[in-house]
Amino acid sequence: MPDAVSRFTGFAGEYDAARPAPPAELVQVIMQWSGRAAPDVVDIGAGTGLSTVLWAGYAATVTAIEPSADMRAVAISRVAAATQAAAARASSAGHAGTHGRPDATPGTAACRTEFTVTDATAEHTGLPGGCADIVTASQAMHWFDADRALPEIDLADVDASTRFFGRRLAAPLLISCMTGGAPEATRINRRLARVAAQYGLAMGLGSGRALLESPQTLESFDVRADAPEILLFANLGAVQLNKGYGIAQCRRLVEMVKADALALHLNPLQEALQPEGDTCFRGLLARIAEVCASADFPVVVKEVGWGIGPHDVRALFEAGAAAVDVAGAGGTSWSEVERHRIAEPWRARVAGAFAAWGIPTAQAIVDARSVAPEGTLIASGGIRTGLDAAKALALGADLVGVAGPFLRAADESLEKALELACEYIETLRIAMFCAGARTLRDLRGCLD
Repeated sequence: MPDAVSRFTGFAGEYDAARPAPPAELVQVIMQWSGRAAPDVVDIGAGTGLSTVLWAGYAATVTAIEPSADMRAVAISRVAAATQAAAARASSAGHAGTHGRPDATPGTAACRTEFTVTDATAEHTGLPGGCADIVTASQAMHWFDADRALPEIDLADVDASTRFFGRRLAAPLLISCMTGGAPEATRINRRLARVAAQYGLAMGLGSGRALLESPQTLESFDVRADAPEILLFANLGAVQLNKGYGIAQCRRLVEMVKADALALHLNPLQEALQPEGDTCFRGLLARIAEVCASADFPVVVKEVGWGIGPHDVRALFEAGAAAVDVAGAGGTSWSEVERHRIAEPWRARVAGAFAAWGIPTAQAIVDARSVAPEGTLIASGGIRTGLDAAKALALGADLVGVAGPFLRAADESLEKALELACEYIETLRIAMFCAGARTLRDLRGCLD
């Protein structure tokens, strides 16, 4: 931070005279939030100590971090004056901190504060982990090196593991539902299953309607020999619940593929664009609720690439869904897939009109979390890198689904698919490290 360090050399006094002090009441607000009566405080980018001395009489210790020698000199003088004032008030009769609630004036509370002013930066404080109850940065964050400021953890400390449906995953990644029923699907699904097993990921299978109607296709869905312990999702089009399917067929599908959960996918636009599509979606929510109520396995409801809005997210959780995969726009566009397979030009143009249709994944997950703060949410749709995964998790997802990149890699080779999984996980871990997030819980909400 050479510019931040040298910028005020020779001008610390002028800066101090013009700089407004933070409101003294801020200390009590922070203390109330932290729940600590006499906290250990680290004030990052302390400058001339205007924010540091607010803690006189309230904190047990305050460590002021400031890299500019001129600014530190002013801060040291201010701290000395505040310490003397606090000691004088503490020894005087009728001190407000002795009886009842302390007032908002620095140095009037009963705690004796030990101050240290240190030559260091936000990025390299030199302080041990866990040394502070409260860390402040009063109007100073714009000076920090944002990509590595304040991690205060080692990369080795980062733990990207999670639990989903009672199962431990080494990383919060789901190889999303893609294929099954075709001869080439056997090779791809087996490779993907091996990736999930090696890296501790979850996996979904392609639509099981083909399997239910043609049991001889089981080989293309059966991956348990390759991955006996992974969290595995069976998959079925939800609209089939309006076509005669019910809990019996759902249970049979789960049993046939030895799955741990069932994903019911919603794809009204795709069905509407297919000449042979099933568009009988009326009353489907009630059918989903019936399956959720009867199932002895978790039921996930997902879109296929156009997103689920907050109203529907709330309704699906109320119907009993164990999780909702918002599957927003940004990944594979099935309307564009249909456009290229439609023979009639006018129908192809209808499909083309929906090329930009849908709710972007980031918006879908934010909206979903706003109406389901305790719900289990999966984000998928356009998650092309581990950094995309980190952003989705920070925005509120519990699990992140990736489809197209894994399909292409697995189609090429098992080695390419394994390499891709390693890339996603390592990128996610480094993003967590740079954000100062040791766990996924820490990551929630800390990335823009």
